[in-house]
Amino acid sequence: MTDTLEYNTEREHLIIPEYGRHIQKMINHAKALPTKEERNKVSRAIIAVMGNLQPHLRDVPDFQHKLWDQLFIMSNFELDADSPYEKPSEELLGQRPEPLHYPQNHPKYRFYGNNIKTMIDVAVTWEEGELREALVYTIANHMKKCFLNWNKDTVEDEVIFQHLHELSGGKINLKNFDEDLTDSSSLMRTKKKFSGSNNKKSNKKNRNRKRY
Repeated sequence: MTDTLEYNTEREHLIIPEYGRHIQKMINHAKALPTKEERNKVSRAIIAVMGNLQPHLRDVPDFQHKLWDQLFIMSNFELDADSPYEKPSEELLGQRPEPLHYPQNHPKYRFYGNNIKTMIDVAVTWEEGELREALVYTIANHMKKCFLNWNKDTVEDEVIFQHLHELSGGKINLKNFDEDLTDSSSLMRTKKKFSGSNNKKSNKKNRNRKRY
């Protein structure tokens, strides 16, 4: 009796393990059939069984196309049967995607983030006027908030103005700016206010939740 036992380590590799070994055996049987008519008939039956294993995908567009592609993939592209769709190519399936080119940004002040630098570059291109002043003031305030998130203390407006001057390549100078930035305590209070309200909401939800 022990001679008839099979171990997974001794069995053939499953190409798509999600369908199990019985589907793989059915596909291997279909490959070995002598006539194309029989292979077509068995292939359609296998597709029906594969669809029953994933009923939640029946309404997904091109679901049948996906099943037929998986059928040929699990047959190692050796099944000679007619498909209602174009057969997948082994070369195309094994083709490697192009490597992604990640931006190599190494900002001097990382705690501001890359978006701040993008906003500054846009502000530099704007013409002098009220709109540009409003944008620069908003950027400076956001920089101050980012600085406080990193430093969690306080920061003088002159420090923000100096950093903004450096990041803009000297094209934005707020050293003689008449209006002060938002007070540090107000920025920190706003942060605590939102975080506190979120905690209260979550606690309220947990309080009403049934426990078993």
